Amino acid sequence: MTEAPSVQPVVDVVDVHKAFGAVQVLRGMSMSVRAGEAVCVIGPSGSGKSTLLRCMNGLIPVDSGQVFVAGHAVHTLQSDGDMIALRKDVSIVFQQYNLFPHKTALENIMMAPIQVLGQPKEEVRERAHALLKKVRLEEKANSYPGELSGGQQQRVAIARALAMRPSVMLFDEVTAALDPETRKDVLLTIRQLVEEGMTSILVTHEMGFAREIADHVYFTDQGVIVEHGSPDQIFNHPQALRTREFLEQVL
Repeated sequence: MTEAPSVQPVVDVVDVHKAFGAVQVLRGMSMSVRAGEAVCVIGPSGSGKSTLLRCMNGLIPVDSGQVFVAGHAVHTLQSDGDMIALRKDVSIVFQQYNLFPHKTALENIMMAPIQVLGQPKEEVRERAHALLKKVRLEEKANSYPGELSGGQQQRVAIARALAMRPSVMLFDEVTAALDPETRKDVLLTIRQLVEEGMTSILVTHEMGFAREIADHVYFTDQGVIVEHGSPDQIFNHPQALRTREFLEQVL
């Protein structure tokens, strides 16, 4: 289990709205995450979960509301320098691995700290080797993405995100494209990060995993947070009819 989290939230989302054209994707979402917490966001496809993560990372600007992450007022950031500072503290791992096919696993992990942060190459190389060991892929340092399974590529993507030494990790349905065997290895990697106290927000369809590792679970539908609480409350004693209907379909 994680250590007792601090009182001050490291992520604070306040009444966030976001529309794409006429489609209202986020309709007043609010969420707080304290340092060291693992929070899972569940809900049907199209309920705004992934958009919410992208707003936290500054990939999508909000229409209204406030987003504070790791000391950054994300909703106010505009310059490239501000965005680089944010992404040093907040890393996101996507469903698609997005590795550079012409770079080895080691080179993929090293790129951002060297090119974006300007850190010394040898220091970054040492860190990248340590991260490959952490995700149990040290023997794949010189392999190219095309030589790796989907699960191995996703673990390299996690190591690449960790190379920035973030204080918050965002995971956007990272196992959705994986077969059951490789999915297990990725979930083990995430579980280890959570147990080490990494502040983590996971959009996931892995209900069993969410029940096991989350400190807090949010259920979203149609751009709003319908209900949130402990895993026991959400999975065993849901209050909202919509939550109960969703869980009956997926459990």
